[in-house]
Amino acid sequence: MKNSFKIIAWAAVALISVIAIATALFLYQRNNASKNLLAGVLNVAVDIGGQRFMRWHTPRELPLISFQDETGKTVTLADFHGRIILLNVWATWCPPCREEMPSLDRLNAKRGGPDFEVVALSIDRDPDLIKPFYQDFGIRTLKHYVDPTTRVSDTLRAPGVPTTLLIDREGREIGRAMGPAAWDGAQVEALIDGALLRPSIRDSK
Repeated sequence: MKNSFKIIAWAAVALISVIAIATALFLYQRNNASKNLLAGVLNVAVDIGGQRFMRWHTPRELPLISFQDETGKTVTLADFHGRIILLNVWATWCPPCREEMPSLDRLNAKRGGPDFEVVALSIDRDPDLIKPFYQDFGIRTLKHYVDPTTRVSDTLRAPGVPTTLLIDREGREIGRAMGPAAWDGAQVEALIDGALLRPSIRDSK
């Protein structure tokens, strides 16, 4: 009789434990699902000339990347701290890149300055291809930046070219577009203005 009572007691304890674990797991999964749903709601898709720009609900930290300027000097995103940049990863052999490059040049001509720059980062293995490309397409204001190793695409998780990131003063990603877009429109300028109005971490201290 006593043994039967013990077995029943242990079974009850085991059942309660299983129910408690299952309940905790359910609440954990529901909480995570709610967070993911909230993040999805707060991410905003902005139409920029027929292309979707995804603006994240909070700026995302970016990994360290390095590339070269037109003199061959090594440059990193840290060199642009304090400025808003539109980082466009492209290549001379990419037809969609050719399509959008003039609009990036027009945007930089209009808005480029101490607070903002379009950083056109080529992943061509031969940097000498960039200058004649700029000449052929009438690109006048964009500087030459290149990553002949092409590692920047993997580091930034850019599955293809063109991929364009809007980056804040602290080097964090505000959002991105994958594919060609009309970058000299009012929607893009509104995104830039919003980034410029946002106080930097240093300003808030």
